[in-house]
Amino acid sequence: MTVYFIGAGPGAADLMTVRGVRTLARCGVCLYAGSLVPRELLAECPPDARLIDTARLDLDRITEELVRADREGHDVARLHSGDPSVFSAVAEQMRRLDAAGIDYEVVPGVPAFAAAAAALKRELTVPTVGQTVVLTRLAQRATPMPEGEDLATLGRSRALLVLHLAAQYADRLVAELLPHYGADCPAAVVAMASRPDELVLRGTLDTIAHQVKEAGIRRTAVILVGQTLAAEHFRDSHLYSTGRDREGDCSVEASAG
Repeated sequence: MTVYFIGAGPGAADLMTVRGVRTLARCGVCLYAGSLVPRELLAECPPDARLIDTARLDLDRITEELVRADREGHDVARLHSGDPSVFSAVAEQMRRLDAAGIDYEVVPGVPAFAAAAAALKRELTVPTVGQTVVLTRLAQRATPMPEGEDLATLGRSRALLVLHLAAQYADRLVAELLPHYGADCPAAVVAMASRPDELVLRGTLDTIAHQVKEAGIRRTAVILVGQTLAAEHFRDSHLYSTGRDREGDCSVEASAG
C-alpha cells in the first residue's frame, strides 16, 4: 500500500487539485485534519472508506492508523490543509513511515499564501520592487525558530514577508518589523482565504495590528508585509518585453512558480 500526503488546499473545496481528488477517490482509508480540511472533500472518498479525523490524535496514534492500514493492504489518503511542503508537520510522519518501511507519495496543494495573494489581487513578485518572498512564522507556543530566522534578522532584507500562525501576536510582529520596513509599509491580512467567510484587511505596518484586533482575527490567517502589496510604478517584466529577442530565446514563456 501507499500513503498519499495530499494538499487539500487553502479552504475552498474546489481548490484541491484534480490529482488530489483522483487519489482520494481510490484510497480505502482517509486521515484528515478535521478542523481545517473542507468536509465536502470527504464525499470524494470511496463509500466504504474508513474516515479518521486526526484533530485530536497525536503522532503515535496517527502512525498506528497508517501502520494498521498497511497491514490491511489499504492505500491511505493523508489530507492536510494547504500544501504539504509548508507548515504541514508531514516531515515527522514521513520519518515514521521510513522507519516502518511504508511507501508514501506527496500530492501538492494550493498553499494559503497563494490563496491570500489571489484575494488581494496581487502578484507578490514585482519587477524592480520586490523579487523575494519569505514564508515564516512566529515562535510563541510552537517550536522555537532556528537561530537567524527571527523577524529582526529576516526583516533586514525588506523582502515581502508572509507570516503564518501570527495573527494572535500582531503587536509583537509590528514592533519587530517597524525598524526595518517603516510605519508606512503596506501590510495585509487574509483570514479564511478562499472560503465563504474570507476576510481581507489592508493597511500599513502602523495600522494592521489594530485592524486585526478590531476584526477579532486569531487563527487561520496569513499576514503579509512588503512594498509589492501596493506597487504601482514599476518596469514591465522582461518576459513579455517588446525588446526581447524571441527568435533567439528558446524559453519564450517561462514560469518560476
